Amino acid sequence: MDHHSFIDKALQGDELDHTQLETLLRLQGDEVQHLFDGAQQGRVQWVGENTYFRGLIECSNICVKDCYYCGIRKSIRSTQRYEMDEDEIVKEAEWAHREGYGSIVIQAGERQDDHFISMIERVLSHLHQNFGDTLGITLSLGEQKFSTYRRWKEAGAHRYLLRVETSNPELYRSLHPSDHNHQERFKCLQDLKELGYQVGTGIMSGLPGQTYTDLINDLFFMKKIDVDMVGLGPFIPHSETPLYHDKRSRIANTEEESLSLGLKMVALTRLYLKDVNIAAATALQSLHPKGREKALQAGANVIMPNLTLTTFRSHYSLYENKPCTGEAASQCKGCLSSRIHLAGGKIALGKRGDSVHYLKRTEQLTSV
Repeated sequence: MDHHSFIDKALQGDELDHTQLETLLRLQGDEVQHLFDGAQQGRVQWVGENTYFRGLIECSNICVKDCYYCGIRKSIRSTQRYEMDEDEIVKEAEWAHREGYGSIVIQAGERQDDHFISMIERVLSHLHQNFGDTLGITLSLGEQKFSTYRRWKEAGAHRYLLRVETSNPELYRSLHPSDHNHQERFKCLQDLKELGYQVGTGIMSGLPGQTYTDLINDLFFMKKIDVDMVGLGPFIPHSETPLYHDKRSRIANTEEESLSLGLKMVALTRLYLKDVNIAAATALQSLHPKGREKALQAGANVIMPNLTLTTFRSHYSLYENKPCTGEAASQCKGCLSSRIHLAGGKIALGKRGDSVHYLKRTEQLTSV
């Protein structure tokens, strides 16, 4: 069997094994386009033609974590810290709703202090009171107690994204200090599932020391925990972090290789997990001016225009050369709309774009 037959097998609804997935992940040259075309066919087949907007509000870059690759890790003293107040967050969310965004994402550095937890709860309650369930709300606020996740869900949150970055415990330890617990992150995903969130996770591709087997095992992990949403991004360490100078071997050593690997992981995720929502990562645009469009043409169906006030946006610098840091929200929306149309996509304004996988899992699906 060749790679064409593996793609056909996935499109027929069958599950690919490790060898077949790795064969597709190792494709090079013109053969890669066959993978992208197959993933795009699968996207239309399993989740439809629509691309859904998630307006991104980066409400704070204060973080208690010290991840070895991240530009807002607590040890970086040069980062100017900020926290948007409640009115600013609500104002951005209201703008998104007026502009036809079906959903928003509230993202921040990881914090567990009472002030922050209560502030997020009040914002959620305000938005739920104003918009009910017409505005989908995703939180990406890191590891929290079960009781915190419950408070936020009861206040109006619908989805939660908690990336694990890798399912390999040893590789995870190489990315984080000893007080960062891999199992605790997995437990949080289980808590979120128990509380009824649409649950998302994700990984980075091209990590130092990462192998093709690691990436295939990441797919198996996401399948096993039955995720509804996936965020995939290339490894781009900030220059002021320990991993920027890491000398371990990598399976992607240039920006071109990192882009190709990231896009292939998007395509494989679509073919393997089928009906989940997959975001076109902003980081891909740091590697190529059309990185996000390429992801949409490789099976992704979600894109996240940045709504964060330009006053703060440049300070939420997880990595350098982040695109769109100087654009107002209206500019970002217009730019992405044009990019999606040029990529042959169809924008679904005014729709939440809930995960088809989640709707099936909870027996809420009526149509794609």
